[in-house]
Amino acid sequence: MATDIRTKEIDLLGITDQLVQSYTECGMLHHLGHEPLPSRETVSTILLDLCEVIFPGYGRKQNLHTGNIAFYVGTLLDGVLTKLSEQIVRALRHERCRGDVDFDCEAEAEAKAVELLRRIPQIRSLLERDVEAAFRGDPAAKSHYEIIFCYPGLEAIGIFRIAHELHKLGVPFIPRMMTEAAHSKTGIDIHPGATIGPGFFIDHGTGVVIGETTHIGENVKLYQGVTLGALSFDRDDSGELVHGAYKRHPTLQDNVIVYANATILGGQTIIGESTVIGSNVWITRSVDPFSVVVLENPKHRVKNSKARGEEALMYHI
Repeated sequence: MATDIRTKEIDLLGITDQLVQSYTECGMLHHLGHEPLPSRETVSTILLDLCEVIFPGYGRKQNLHTGNIAFYVGTLLDGVLTKLSEQIVRALRHERCRGDVDFDCEAEAEAKAVELLRRIPQIRSLLERDVEAAFRGDPAAKSHYEIIFCYPGLEAIGIFRIAHELHKLGVPFIPRMMTEAAHSKTGIDIHPGATIGPGFFIDHGTGVVIGETTHIGENVKLYQGVTLGALSFDRDDSGELVHGAYKRHPTLQDNVIVYANATILGGQTIIGESTVIGSNVWITRSVDPFSVVVLENPKHRVKNSKARGEEALMYHI
């Protein structure tokens, strides 16, 4: 027994030495010797608190009313301000404060956190229209309460709208952490840099991808599996990929509907207002307003299992 334990200790020492050596060889995979990064757990807690503020009565605290809502929300906002300021400080120290002794990370972080809180009423106004769009666009919805309480599409949109404001404020890391948390939970991937107008509805939602430079107008509806992506990427003179928010993703104007599994690509691609994009289409060029885009003459081959030999029925849809 003692020999076995000694052998395990020797094996672990050798493995540890190899891992430590790999930290030097694979330098991109560690974060040693730097200021701490934002905490995923704390950012998740901040999101929960902000959702309590935006949708009071739907989350952890029940029995809220006009007599106690101000105290409850005020307490939440006080905690959010402290936690969010600390996480923004961490992000700014990593991205902007290194070597810049004149940059006051703490003051900048607190100012950005306060500004986000100032924008919460505006975010709620947008989400009010998003909820109404979901109710108008889904005959299965029994009430606005059901949409807020149950729909993953609205949850993803709500988190996006918070993250988008932080993105506009120039906060590193945290906006993407927020939308990726929503992505993990709902299957809906919205980059916080996207621009999305009010009255936005994602029906079902699983597999939806919305790229960083996408522009979406008012009252747009997407179904599951829709991709609003890039067609190509710019490269510099050495052939390396150019990073940044140049226009890579499409524009959807007002009142567009995009059905399941459609793919729309390219920064110069504009889907005109009131256009309907059918399921499974692939679009890389602009579409005029008031158009309908569908696949032409798709075929199904249906074989009756009771039929003899290779007899089958062919039909068009």
